[in-house]
Amino acid sequence: MINESALLESKSLRDGVLERTDALDRVKALSLLPDGMHVTTAMVAAYFEVGLEAVKSLVKDNRSELEANGYHSLTGEQLRSFKDLSGIRSRTRSLALFSRRAVLNVAMLLQDSEVARQVRVYLLDVEYASRMRPVDNPVPPDSVSLDDRIDARITHVLGRTVVPMFNVLIATSGDHQRELIALRTGVQRIEKRLRQHHARLQRLEAPRADRPLAGVMAAMDAMNGREFEEYIAALLRRDGCTDVVVQGGGRDRGIDITALTAHGRRLVVQCKRFAPHLSITSPELRKFVGAAKVLHDSEVALYVATCPFTRDALNIAAETGITAVHRGLLEQWSAGTPLPALERP
Repeated sequence: MINESALLESKSLRDGVLERTDALDRVKALSLLPDGMHVTTAMVAAYFEVGLEAVKSLVKDNRSELEANGYHSLTGEQLRSFKDLSGIRSRTRSLALFSRRAVLNVAMLLQDSEVARQVRVYLLDVEYASRMRPVDNPVPPDSVSLDDRIDARITHVLGRTVVPMFNVLIATSGDHQRELIALRTGVQRIEKRLRQHHARLQRLEAPRADRPLAGVMAAMDAMNGREFEEYIAALLRRDGCTDVVVQGGGRDRGIDITALTAHGRRLVVQCKRFAPHLSITSPELRKFVGAAKVLHDSEVALYVATCPFTRDALNIAAETGITAVHRGLLEQWSAGTPLPALERP
């Protein structure tokens, strides 16, 4: 198996695992800015438990690689708009932002951080396990458990078959007993390392009570439009809504879901599964306001999106009583935090 330090030296190895941003939350909960997409340099330093200068120095030495993975710096009007959107109160004239992918990139470059080392170990463990899994007679993903991994099955065979076989050979052999004992010792050493590897994967991949289950947003990003609407409908039912209907088709009159809240208020929902780098704009909000308030006479209106909203769109939402569920808020809602708009009688 490749040592975790290899990620420090090989850009091709780093590029091969950059999609596994869930590794960050598997090792330690990563706090995001209110936009649900970015973190600041100070937040990166806090996550990796290093000084601010260590992160700045790493950025200076690897800027082009980090920029290719979502690192960028805001100034001027872009910075003012982002502050308004995110609610940041700071007089700084520039602000460096890291995407989750860029934070994972930092984990593979930062040497003097135990948290970064654990992220690298997790990445290589998962990569190793995926390569070792047999490709013939595949088992449906939903039925594969940690105990089905190839390393666990090899450990079982070594412990139950190979080692007992060596014991018999050693007991009955005279001339080659020393060599057989050495071979058995080697097999037992491999068995021990496989057990340790399997236990480490179980520890890293098991859900933890102090953080939400990782991968929720990645799963939503992989959905098509209809699947996303059905997912939001399931969240509404979970939170006590009744008469939940996914409209679908071309006759939805600007509304994707209708329902009644737990208190009997008329609810309408618009669902937009956009790429995280896009934004919901003010014209889209105005169109929804007309459909929700005029055509459907709603009492509660949710605009749910997998991306952020522009400042103007948020202002329109606030003025018209629309609840803008941006990417960060959607992740919290998915993890079990109820939406206040659904709780108010």
